[in-house]
Amino acid sequence: MLLNGKPILMHTIEAFYYSDFKPEIILVLNVDFHTYWEQLCKNYNFSIPHTLIKGGLQRFHSVKNGIEALREESVVAIHDAVRPIVSNELICRSFIEAEQTGNAVVAIKSKDSVRQQKGNSSLALNRDEIYLIQTPQTFQFELLNQAYKQEYSIEFTDDASVVERTGISLNLIEGESKNLKITFPEDLSLAEFYLSQKNKT
Repeated sequence: MLLNGKPILMHTIEAFYYSDFKPEIILVLNVDFHTYWEQLCKNYNFSIPHTLIKGGLQRFHSVKNGIEALREESVVAIHDAVRPIVSNELICRSFIEAEQTGNAVVAIKSKDSVRQQKGNSSLALNRDEIYLIQTPQTFQFELLNQAYKQEYSIEFTDDASVVERTGISLNLIEGESKNLKITFPEDLSLAEFYLSQKNKT
């Protein structure tokens, strides 16, 4: 899908490439779309250096494939392709926190009341204790590499849950409401607005 005239994924890659940390970029993508992506890069004159890696059956397997292309003693940020408005400030905080403490998981507190469905009834939860998890999720290489040696579990919904299963405590850092995950048509409109505001600064 296009965002302000070019594929969403290109905006996401640019956010990291032009950040202060300017990390090496590894793109994990379904192998059936590799040729299509390479053609898009030509069509949009997209020349940011990146390594293209074959995706897996589940997110877990895709990340595992990406890890195999990494160097040891690195700090690794894993980010959703459809979160293109991630800020330089958030990227930098993620890398710094992970470098110092081992990991950094971006999260924002719920602004809404929260209820948990149980059978035919629901239970009110304390929203001050509820966090909505975003990306990037950033880890020292060794922690991430060890975590992904586990067998896949359906309970692994993100990289934080994989690492946590090894007994590592997660460090939550404050995320940003603008760091939205484009899922519905209205998200695309909101992302276009945020991007236009970002380009004015």
